[in-house]
Amino acid sequence: MNQFEMVVLIVAIVMIASVVKARMGGGRRRDRLGEAPETAQENQRLKQEIRALHERIAVLERITVEKENSLEREIEKLRDR
Repeated sequence: MNQFEMVVLIVAIVMIASVVKARMGGGRRRDRLGEAPETAQENQRLKQEIRALHERIAVLERITVEKENSLEREIEKLRDR
């Protein structure tokens, strides 16, 4: 058996093992949406974190706009003098 035949044989064995494993339901358990339970929990945690970050960004934008407006008013007051 030469090197080429050996490589083809190894690839074939891996492919057959993958098909058998998939048909027998091997691997991680999945919930009804097709996600592993730990993945679903992680996704939920990340969604909550993103929501919190959006709220923080909204607060920072409001603060920035307020500061810009107050700074603009102060500049106009100085120009009017």
